[in-house]
Amino acid sequence: MAKSNILALFLSLLMLSAAAALDVDVTKHGAKQNADISQALRDAWKEACAATTPSKVLIPQGTYQLSPVTMEGPCKAAIELQVKGTLKALTDPANVKDAGSWVSFNKIEHLTVSGGGTFDGQGAVAPSECEKDDYCKKRPINLSFNAITNSVVQDVTSLNSKQFHINVIGAKNFTFQRVTVTAPEESLNTDGIHVGRSSGVTITDSKIGTGDDCISIGDGTQQMEINKINCGPGHGISVGSLGKYQNEQPVVGIRVRECNISNTSNGVRIKTWPASYPGTASDLHFEDIKMNNVSNPILLDQVYCPHNQCNAKVPSRVKLDRVSFKNIRGTSATAVAIKLACSGGVPCEGVELADISLTYTGPEGPIKSECTNIQPKTSGKMNPPPCIASATPSGSAIPGRRRLSFNF
Repeated sequence: MAKSNILALFLSLLMLSAAAALDVDVTKHGAKQNADISQALRDAWKEACAATTPSKVLIPQGTYQLSPVTMEGPCKAAIELQVKGTLKALTDPANVKDAGSWVSFNKIEHLTVSGGGTFDGQGAVAPSECEKDDYCKKRPINLSFNAITNSVVQDVTSLNSKQFHINVIGAKNFTFQRVTVTAPEESLNTDGIHVGRSSGVTITDSKIGTGDDCISIGDGTQQMEINKINCGPGHGISVGSLGKYQNEQPVVGIRVRECNISNTSNGVRIKTWPASYPGTASDLHFEDIKMNNVSNPILLDQVYCPHNQCNAKVPSRVKLDRVSFKNIRGTSATAVAIKLACSGGVPCEGVELADISLTYTGPEGPIKSECTNIQPKTSGKMNPPPCIASATPSGSAIPGRRRLSFNF
């Protein structure tokens, strides 16, 4: 989203909020601290949403329990949810296992979520329990935004979600700024912010540390800006995974800039499944990224196959085009600092590396690059040196098949 568009959005929301005629405090609808306020919040939202002038729902300072709740639109005018307190999700699996999401916002234009408060999903479930408990497959997402337009989320914290922290689907012109996301490094499937089938989403000036991707970008995402993110721990910033499902929509125009990534299992990553359905991802650019002790700092992985639950011998059918990694610097936690594994069936095109300065001092040997089915264009300083691709019949980097790597 261009800076001019962001400014216009904020000015629009500012003017709308300045004309606010209705403030609705949830305590006026019976909300009390340390009790479930879901009904009070529903009632306050219903009142505010029906207002014909801009309105605000206030959750004041304090600690409140909250069972799953949905803020439903469309509303008649701009609306703000100002959370100054801490909202705590219920922990009994019987009450939340089929919720899908804990707090949902649906079909709203000119929404603002703000206030400096915390959405605490209370999701500290041990991995061993998750693996044997069907409840974990249905754990609720902390915050879901569905079909949201011309809106802003700012100055809030998502803490210890039971699954994804923030899920955005079908949004247009939606900005997240000064958002904090926190979960234990070992927590499963706790992506910080996931965006899919949306356009004009901006994520900026935020701190995200989770047990999965800090930011993940799903199919149908277009013209997305990510900048000034502090990411870690977690799995880095990822486009994908793509190609697992039929009729996925193209990913176009993703720009990741001026980010710090620390102590993560990946840095900047594009991932598509082998034996995939057809798809495309193009105009993907990663620039001015600082890595600190990051495994796989630059990873293009078209053989993404977690838990070996796929046929890695059949190439991905997701076409990647116009991809660049520029001015990426810092320290790698693995000797392979650049790994580009493109499909042997639908080759990558327009992949560029420029001004890469990464170092590694661990026991795995000299720092190096590895490539399969791709010979990227390079310019500027390159450390490690770029590699020249070798091809595999399947397009996958299968052990025992030849690929070329350059050491330094």
